Amino acid sequence: MTSENLPGLDEAADQAEEFDAMGRPMPELVVPEQPDGPGRATVIALCNQKGGVGKTTTTINLGAALTELGRTVLLVDFDPQGSASLGLGVHPHTLDKSIYNLLLSDQDTFDDVVLPTNVPGMDLMPANIDLSAAEVQLVGEVAREQTLKRVLDPVRDRYDFILIDCAPSLGLLTINALTASDRVIIPLECEYFALRGVALLSDTINKVIDRLNPDLRVLGVLATMFDSRTVHTREVLDRVLEVFGDDVFHTVIRRTIRFPETTVAGEPITTYASSSPGAAAYRTLAKEVLVRCHEG
Repeated sequence: MTSENLPGLDEAADQAEEFDAMGRPMPELVVPEQPDGPGRATVIALCNQKGGVGKTTTTINLGAALTELGRTVLLVDFDPQGSASLGLGVHPHTLDKSIYNLLLSDQDTFDDVVLPTNVPGMDLMPANIDLSAAEVQLVGEVAREQTLKRVLDPVRDRYDFILIDCAPSLGLLTINALTASDRVIIPLECEYFALRGVALLSDTINKVIDRLNPDLRVLGVLATMFDSRTVHTREVLDRVLEVFGDDVFHTVIRRTIRFPETTVAGEPITTYASSSPGAAAYRTLAKEVLVRCHEG
């Protein structure tokens, strides 16, 4: 039995429409209207050098939730483990071509590599273990930090959002993702050691802003794997709010067995368990993202 079907675990559940998990009043999330005509995609990197904090889960489910709101999405798997690809039913080891080919070859085009997904309105730029070699091979390239930006800039008019699932490191691949992005979402597990590492990530983001991408901004910090049954988790969430203030999204992603199940199923939670609290949370997050991007 999971936390989502046990009564009385989340004291704030009955007040979800009024207050978030941190006790802040929930804003009225009015989704901005879809712009008329072709635009320029907002590129968002989902970044944290610590693994297992919900980056891939958030990338997939945020992308799927955005498509439900009428937005077109390109999901870029930028992790050599290929977790985002696997989470959408694409087995990395079977790929003939991946984003690696676009980064290091002039012979392949975007359309040669991009794949449709089972989510209408969302495409996937897949990755596999070949991408790990790119970090080494790019070292000798001119303007090596802008390689991904050169791949994505020509196709930004095809999508409303481009979401980049970053590798759990602060190496050259992650620097490429930050250089190519307009905004950063920091998924942060509600656990003490995860909180400790954010200072190093913030320092890296600030260096990218100073030296490579002055337009980069943090869109928000997303608390993940929240379990209100534990005092530790609640204390960490309070500390996250104390440190990051209004940068913390009102949406909190709670622990549930549904997320591992969706990985096995190869689809987002919005289709696998459409009526679940996890799906509802990512739909709310999508609205928050749209509102914040519109205001920004």
